[in-house]
Amino acid sequence: MKLAPALLAVFLLVVSPVSRASSRSKRTHGEQVFNTSGCRQCHTIGNSGGTRGPNLSAIGKTLTVAAIRKQIVYGGKSMPPFGTILDKSDLDALVAYLRSLDGK
Repeated sequence: MKLAPALLAVFLLVVSPVSRASSRSKRTHGEQVFNTSGCRQCHTIGNSGGTRGPNLSAIGKTLTVAAIRKQIVYGGKSMPPFGTILDKSDLDALVAYLRSLDGK
């Protein structure tokens, strides 16, 4: 029984760096999607982008993954829906990128 916690710790040490690398790669892809899909035309991140839509620099602190995904897929207010424009992997990456934005 004492072996199980040790095995779990080893598993987490091995898997965690792979997961972080995968997550970082997804966020990088999401940033590319943001820049190439027209998002930057309306939205600002940091000091760059449009002003028609809200500033998204800290969106990851205010909206959940589900809320971010819903806004992208269905649009709303003056934002058009992108659910039929983005494929699943691009959408997942964009959501991961936006969720990582914390204003820093």
